[in-house]
Amino acid sequence: MFRKLALLAVVWTLCVVVLGAYVRLSDAGLGCPDWPGCYGKATPIHAVDEILAAHAEAPHGPVSMAKAWKEMVHRYLASALGLLVLVLAVMAVKHRDRLRQSPLLAVSIFFVVCFQGALGMWTVTKLLKPAIVTSHLIGGMTLVAMLTWLALRQRDWARVERAGGFRLAAFVGLLVVSCQIILGGWVSTNYAAVVCTDFPTCQGALVPQMDFRDAFHVLRELGQTPEGELLSMANLTAIHWLHRLGALVTFCFIGILSWRLYAQGVLRSLALAIAGMLLLQVGLGISNVVFHLPLSVAVLHNAGAAMLLLLMVVLNYRLAQRR
Repeated sequence: MFRKLALLAVVWTLCVVVLGAYVRLSDAGLGCPDWPGCYGKATPIHAVDEILAAHAEAPHGPVSMAKAWKEMVHRYLASALGLLVLVLAVMAVKHRDRLRQSPLLAVSIFFVVCFQGALGMWTVTKLLKPAIVTSHLIGGMTLVAMLTWLALRQRDWARVERAGGFRLAAFVGLLVVSCQIILGGWVSTNYAAVVCTDFPTCQGALVPQMDFRDAFHVLRELGQTPEGELLSMANLTAIHWLHRLGALVTFCFIGILSWRLYAQGVLRSLALAIAGMLLLQVGLGISNVVFHLPLSVAVLHNAGAAMLLLLMVVLNYRLAQRR
């Protein structure tokens, strides 16, 4: 039962992460401008008068019935995930002898999901501050990684031959993918995805005009510098371009790692899965640029990032096994 619940938690977390991306990318992050309810009510149905009044006052604003439902469904699923993680933590502590493993990971995941809930609240109450929204994305991806590791621990795996030569490279690859996901989140939360609409150039140049001075300043409002001025196009271009550079580094490093694993007969199926997901993710990223960020493609790009991270966690776990 614990193994099945752990697998369910992984799938559930992936769904919550992808739905969260959909909510953000469809501009529904403030569909209900309070937390945890919607105008203090349990569902948008109970808050229909307030939602319709807000929509009538600002028809193109962040509040509408459709956006409210998107936001609240995400909250419902995230809350259910929290309960599932709590059950896993309790079971890990209560049955630690039968499971033959420390409950520390499961308990740590529970505290991470609690903090993730707080970040979800601050995302709304702090009006989509880039640092908080990006941290919320990082929290979701962290849960994917931790729950995947927990699920992998619930069965015995055969020892991988010649694993030692790849352990360090796989760990560095995990760090590279993680950094690239953070850069992608910073692009999304700063609405910098479409400042370059050509590829492989950006605004007609391989190295366009950029200003890094305020682009990566964490403590600021959405779309503003720390001094309260609007971010310039050069600032947004710097954010977008650095993510492209990170994509190139990720593609080269993970691509070479996958090729080496396959060539030496180490976890070949997993190496092919990583390479395939890497190619798909690059294709989705390019499509986001040339097709001006279609919602479906942008959401799939977020899903691809989560899946690539999951596969890199699996790779690191399998290479770390010494039995």
